[in-house]
Amino acid sequence: MTAIAQPSSDAHLNLQQTAARYKTVRDLSERLAAPLSAEDQCVQSMPDASPTKWHLAHTTWFFETILLVPHLPGYKPFDESFFYLFNSYYESLGPRHPRPQRGLLTRPSHDQVMDYRRHVDAAMASLLASAAPGVARKIAPLVELGWNHEQQHQELLLTDIKHAFSCNPLLPAYLPRAKDDSLEAMPARWIEGPHHIVEVGHHAADGFAFDNETPRHPVLLQPYRIADRLVTNGEYAAFIADGGYKRPEFWLSDGWATVQAQGWQAPGYWQREAEDAPWHAFTLHGLRRLDDSEPVAHVSFFEAAAYAAWAGKRLPTEFEWEATAATGMSGRDLDPASPHPRSLVGGADNPEVGLRQATGEVWQWTRSSYDPYPGFKPLAGALAEYNGKFMVGQVILRGGSCVTPEGHTRPTYRNFFPPSARWQFSGIRLAEDL
Repeated sequence: MTAIAQPSSDAHLNLQQTAARYKTVRDLSERLAAPLSAEDQCVQSMPDASPTKWHLAHTTWFFETILLVPHLPGYKPFDESFFYLFNSYYESLGPRHPRPQRGLLTRPSHDQVMDYRRHVDAAMASLLASAAPGVARKIAPLVELGWNHEQQHQELLLTDIKHAFSCNPLLPAYLPRAKDDSLEAMPARWIEGPHHIVEVGHHAADGFAFDNETPRHPVLLQPYRIADRLVTNGEYAAFIADGGYKRPEFWLSDGWATVQAQGWQAPGYWQREAEDAPWHAFTLHGLRRLDDSEPVAHVSFFEAAAYAAWAGKRLPTEFEWEATAATGMSGRDLDPASPHPRSLVGGADNPEVGLRQATGEVWQWTRSSYDPYPGFKPLAGALAEYNGKFMVGQVILRGGSCVTPEGHTRPTYRNFFPPSARWQFSGIRLAEDL
C-alpha cells in the first residue's frame, strides 16, 4: 500500500508540459499491460492484489473523478456505474465494489476499459488545453498528483501479475529474458552515517512529494553504520541452510507465529524439488535457477529482521537510510523489458558512491513504523483519506524497486506495507550500531 501524493509547491502552470507528462505516464501503463491477454488482465490471485484491468480503470477513474467532473464544464462521464466499480478507498466519494472481489469484474470488458481510458484522455486533453489561468493553478497540482498515483499502480500492476502467474501451474512468463550472466557479488562496504541532529523529510523547494514525507523536521541519530549494498540471494540462502526458518531465537514473536501459520521456508517465489536440490525462483521471466549474486527479493519485514538478527546486525531506521542516502546514492529506473533485480557490478573502486542499489532493485525494509511526522496534516477533502488513516500497523520501506517507474523515487520517499507482506519486490539492507 502506498500513499496518495502531496502536490509540489511549484504549480507547473505550463499546461502544455503537464499534458505531455500526463501522456507519457498514461502510455507506459498501456505498454506494461500490452504483453497480457484479456484473460490475464482479469485475474485476481489474492485480496491484496488487483487485476490489471482494474488498475487501468481505477487510475482513469481518478482523473475522471478528481479532475474532470469538478473542473471541465459539460463533461459527461463515460459510464456512471464506473464510479462504483473503480473507487478504491474513498469513503467520502460513495460506496465501492469490494476489494477482494475485483477479479469477478469480467464486465466491463477489456475493450470497454480501453475505451474508458481514451474517453478520459481526450477530455483531459481538452481540459489542459482550455483551462483559464485560475483553473490552471488549481488543476496543475492535481494532474501531477494523478500521474504519480498512476505510477504507483504501474508498480502494482507488475507485482500483482507476477503473483497471479506464480499461481498458474504453467508458470507463464510475463516477458522472455535474454541469456543470463553469472556474476559474483561485490563485497559489502560499511558506511558510517551522520550521527548528530539532521533534517529529514521533503523540502518544499525539491518539487513533488507524497504528503507523508512532510513536514521536514530534525531528528537525532546515534552513531551507526549501514551497508552500501543489498543482501544477496546467496547470503540469504546461507541463513536458510543454517536453519533460519526453524530457529525461533532470530524471530520477532509475530514473525515466528506467521512462519508457523504460513509454513514459510524461504522467500516468496523460491522453490526446490528436494532439500539438497538447487533453489529456483519464479520471476516475471518465468521460473529460473536462483542467481546467488542478485539481491534477495520478496521477503517480509519479519524475514528481513530475522536475517539481520542471524547476521549479528539490524535493519536501519528510515532516518538512518535517508540521512545516508542524502550524502550519496546510486540506482536505476524501471526497464520495461527486464523488470527483475540485478546483481551489483562495477564501481567497486569508488567509495564515494554511498548507498549502492538504493533504487531500481528492491524496496528496503526499515525498523521504523509508519507514523506521521511531527506537524503532519493530511490533504484537504477526499484526498485526505489516502494517507493518514493507514498510519497504524505498517512498516516503512525506503528506496525503490526494479518495477518502480522512472521519476518516482527520491531519498525522502516513504513506502509502507504490513510486516507480513512479501509479494512486492522487498529486500534487505543491513545496519549496525557503533
